[in-house]
Amino acid sequence: MRKYFFIISCWLLSALFVNAQTTDYRVVFDITSKDSMDHKAVIRWLNEISNPHPDAKLEVVFYAQSLGMITKDRSVVAADIAKLQANKNISFKVCAIAMKNQHVDQSQLLPGIEIVPDGIYEIISKQREGWGYIKAKL
Repeated sequence: MRKYFFIISCWLLSALFVNAQTTDYRVVFDITSKDSMDHKAVIRWLNEISNPHPDAKLEVVFYAQSLGMITKDRSVVAADIAKLQANKNISFKVCAIAMKNQHVDQSQLLPGIEIVPDGIYEIISKQREGWGYIKAKL
């Protein structure tokens, strides 16, 4: 009887372990900083996740003072963003409210940046869907 209990227990534990390893990897990054070191850190984190986990779904939401990261002629990571956009599982979204407050027009954004009505609501929506959340601040 103990032998069967042990075998069944091991089988259940291995099933749980396998299931834990196949869970979706989904993370939304929240960036509000104008600091270029924070911008470079986000790029580094995206690469550190996407390289070993190419199926990971990653999203960066920009609002407040972070718009320089995705604005032409101001971004120090424009080439990195373009390279990351080749991965269909990585998206970059900017808050329309922040754009309005900072007088940034869509034509000033780097190519491929999506506009969402409200950056905070975008983050909350992702969290409701079970996405992990990272505040990008060093």
